[in-house]
Amino acid sequence: MGPLIAQERKKYHASLLREGVLTIDKNGVPSNADKSSRLSVGIATGIAGRLMAEMHAKSVGQTSGAKFEQLNMEFLSNTFPKLQNLRPGAWHIVRLGNRSSMEISSFAQYEHLDYLNRLTADDKKLAASMGNDYMVAPDVVVYRDTVSDEDINGTQVFVDDTVCTLADLRKKNGGLPILHASVSAKWTMRSDRAQNSRTEALNLIRNRKGNLPHIVVVTGEPMPARIASLALGTGDIDCVYHFALYELGDAVKETGAEDAFEMLNVLIEGKRLKDISDLPMDLAI
Repeated sequence: MGPLIAQERKKYHASLLREGVLTIDKNGVPSNADKSSRLSVGIATGIAGRLMAEMHAKSVGQTSGAKFEQLNMEFLSNTFPKLQNLRPGAWHIVRLGNRSSMEISSFAQYEHLDYLNRLTADDKKLAASMGNDYMVAPDVVVYRDTVSDEDINGTQVFVDDTVCTLADLRKKNGGLPILHASVSAKWTMRSDRAQNSRTEALNLIRNRKGNLPHIVVVTGEPMPARIASLALGTGDIDCVYHFALYELGDAVKETGAEDAFEMLNVLIEGKRLKDISDLPMDLAI
């Protein structure tokens, strides 16, 4: 059977193929490739070939993006919560779509944003002076429930009514769930929209009260230079994760494009780009 994360990685790739996120069109161009770039098509074809993409029509962009978010959520749901020996807790992994009743202010660190939103909704001058940069909407969130005193004191009495009266983790204090990670899913990085991930990250950093959640990006972009536009540098995004990094490395090497291969190595050796299989373990830190 093999390790659980290896099994789930294969299922994740199979789902990307089955759901039409990763496809090859009638002209032989994979759905994550830039058809105007020979190198992009070459690398993407190498990845698709290794993952055995079938020939059928390319998915509509928005639909493909939404499915990519959903499948990343499912991969994390099937892996991270099972690492209880490394990171115990009551974990939830949710995709924040347009129909979701959950938003960033649903979590302890960002509860105050709902109050700010209501203030600015009623006061146009205040809204104009403050802007609405604090309203962020991650694609996928990982959060943890608060913990009862019974569980906290399970092996030894740690808390009572005289201490820890403001701790976010303690359910008795009446707080909201705690945001553990924000996951931005970008199937490709061929538009300025990919840089929204950086804006979202900076908003999460600036507007939090309490601990900072993990802030990561998952992508299917085949071009190392385009991945680098988001991955290089530190201070906002923890790391970028590729949906098929091992296959990407082989595909880039196969093209013989030295610059692309060198950039890919810079990203990997600099710990700015990892494989999707690394993400559950990194969230356990």
